[in-house]
Amino acid sequence: MIFGLEFPPLSHIVDWPVFLFEDTPFGVNKVVLVYIAAVLLTMLIFILGNQRKLVPSGAQNLAESSVNFVEDGIIMQSMGPRGLKWAPMLTAMFFFIFFCNIFEVVPGVQMPATARIALPMFLAIFVWFVFNIAGMIEHGPLGYLKHSLIPPGVPVGLLPIIVPIEFVSNFLVRPFSLMVRLFANLLAGHILLVTFAVLTAALWTTEWYAVFLPLPLFAVIFFVAFEILVSFLQAYVFTLLTAVYIDSATSHEH
Repeated sequence: MIFGLEFPPLSHIVDWPVFLFEDTPFGVNKVVLVYIAAVLLTMLIFILGNQRKLVPSGAQNLAESSVNFVEDGIIMQSMGPRGLKWAPMLTAMFFFIFFCNIFEVVPGVQMPATARIALPMFLAIFVWFVFNIAGMIEHGPLGYLKHSLIPPGVPVGLLPIIVPIEFVSNFLVRPFSLMVRLFANLLAGHILLVTFAVLTAALWTTEWYAVFLPLPLFAVIFFVAFEILVSFLQAYVFTLLTAVYIDSATSHEH
């Protein structure tokens, strides 16, 4: 404790009490409300973008620009034209993750839903099923295993080494890295914002050490701007890697 300053434990900044349907599997807390808000905002993007105006304007223009960003900036860059059929799923994934992230800097909420491990884990498992099922549909179950585990041109004598490495890389590391990357980045940012907010509040005083107030205050402003960028980048990276994994599973060459 410094100058009467006490930092809240981690459980106080990521675990929120249930205030609806307590003691049931359907309990609602702040994080659940963020999930719901992210779903509704994502649906709104698709609803606005589905209008049939010849000259889009206002909200429709924003929605179409957002969808075009996913198609041109993610799908075309990683999958090519054949990946456009995945546009609805990847667009929904990008905006859902982005909205879950951006609530970290929304006053009164200030909690990224992705800072709770359950959501990144669910999304990573979902992606794992998607690219594996897509690969099996494209190549057949046995053909997909061969496609995933045996790189072309590898000598037979190296297969006992290569196959376990490819298995761990393709079937275990991919979902784990997706989960940890999203969770760790948003949790770290959340902790930084809380830390400097607590410092700023503690230095808001008439004591001599108030001269240090601008330092954590500027840090809070900087990290808020930085976390907005991180919210976008982590949604982009997660969606981009999902597209890369689907393309890798369904392609006919390595």
